[in-house]
Amino acid sequence: MDFSRIFRKRFCPKECIELSDDIRLFEGEHLLITSWKTLRPKKELARGMSLYLPEDGLKISRFVRENGELLYWYCDIIAAEPAEEGGTVFTDLLVDVVVYPDGKSQIWDLGEAGDVLRKGEITTELLADALKKTDSLLRILYRGSFGKLQKVLTDAEKGVFPGRDATLAGILSDGESR
Repeated sequence: MDFSRIFRKRFCPKECIELSDDIRLFEGEHLLITSWKTLRPKKELARGMSLYLPEDGLKISRFVRENGELLYWYCDIIAAEPAEEGGTVFTDLLVDVVVYPDGKSQIWDLGEAGDVLRKGEITTELLADALKKTDSLLRILYRGSFGKLQKVLTDAEKGVFPGRDATLAGILSDGESR
């Protein structure tokens, strides 16, 4: 996958912007790790790190307060496609899973996904794909394996990165690809 330029495409609000200020900490064959500051500053959220797993349709982000305290883990369900200008467009498929520091989780934006589908702004195939990817992520959470994904980002903060061929399957299999 070409990570030379990365774009975030959203349905709500409708936009496609280049994430040119994101710092690429690590690029592998199957993943990308970035750090970033919020595009639109918020009271609670100051910065974060993201683990992109485009082949699996996941972007796992560590959202951090200004004081460095973890706010929560924010999991975007995504689709990735080549950008016309070079690089990759990551499309936010609306459904999000949020995991709090205490391990509790919530699914966000299902109503928004329904609204976008009803308006014809997303295809049924794309939304069906988002639901399958959400199901896969929830299975990771329910099996107690989400910590392995969290560890990739917490290790990255310390300068420790996965192997170039790291995939979701490799990360979840006790780090054999690390």
